[in-house]
Amino acid sequence: MQTLWFWLVAIMICGYVVFDGFDLGAGLLHLVLARTDAERRLVLKTIGPVWDGNEVWLLAAGGTLYFAFPGLYASGFSGFYLPLMMVLWLLVLRGISIEFRNHLEGPLWPPFWDVVFCLASGLLALFLGVALGNVVRGVPLNADGWFFEPLWTNFSTRGNTGILDWYTVIVGVAAVVSLALHGALWVWLKTDGPVAERARRLAHRAWPIVLVMIAAVTAVTWVVQPVVPEHLAARPWGYVLPALAIAGVGGVVRGIIADRPRTAFLSSAVYLVGMLASAAFGLYPYVLPSSTDPAYGLTAQSVAAPLAGLQLGLVWWIPGMLIAAGYFVYVYRHFGGKAEVEGEGY
Repeated sequence: MQTLWFWLVAIMICGYVVFDGFDLGAGLLHLVLARTDAERRLVLKTIGPVWDGNEVWLLAAGGTLYFAFPGLYASGFSGFYLPLMMVLWLLVLRGISIEFRNHLEGPLWPPFWDVVFCLASGLLALFLGVALGNVVRGVPLNADGWFFEPLWTNFSTRGNTGILDWYTVIVGVAAVVSLALHGALWVWLKTDGPVAERARRLAHRAWPIVLVMIAAVTAVTWVVQPVVPEHLAARPWGYVLPALAIAGVGGVVRGIIADRPRTAFLSSAVYLVGMLASAAFGLYPYVLPSSTDPAYGLTAQSVAAPLAGLQLGLVWWIPGMLIAAGYFVYVYRHFGGKAEVEGEGY
């Protein structure tokens, strides 16, 4: 049962990265892809109907984590207090920059909120990648399962680590590049004209960088966290997950060459899921490894809620997620097609 909930949380995190990832990427790139106010409004309209709904996946993952693995929630949310507050503020800034852009008249306000939206989106993508790097690398847990990390220490991956070190920064940069590619493909899919062409050209330039970052992150992960290659060697069928990620990048390339934005975007989603699932598979049963002593690491079994609670939780989780999935299907079908700049807003 603990394994089931581990993968349910992993699925919801994948859902957040795939759905909110494209609007983070679009926000990160919209000052590059759009040259005029009308074009910037067009980019914003590609994500306007769905960006706030996409963040539901993050809330659902956090709520499920709290229910299924209260020990991890207590340890992780106290140890990562500073970066979590930074992520919260970046989420707030993204939201108000989208909604306030045309609520305050004047020649300075729209460009100001455009810059805020771009910076908040980019920094949020970076911090999400850094957070993943911290989970994979491990944190300085003590025997009681508690830890605290400052923003940085000596940039070492061992001992008294900080949130930022050379490994987590590499993973963070990889996340920025990957979500930028994902966002460019979304904008290409949802627009026509010059904006779509710029998005296609940027995606064409970005995919080789993504391949380089995949190789770099894989190589350094094998060094920093030996648990990952050990677990993959013990369960070799798990290599299908990194193969899925590589196949996703291949699909992106084929979609770009064949001028098929839908194929390229869906392949990018496959790539993101493959990478995240590979990390989860490589770490399991750890949900938060220790960088000081492997024996202090938190596992799905050691921090899970009682078995009766996990079983009862499926009674509400399944219908709840079916309702959420139905909502997403309706919204994405209702707002399908190309975005257009018409009327007020954004």
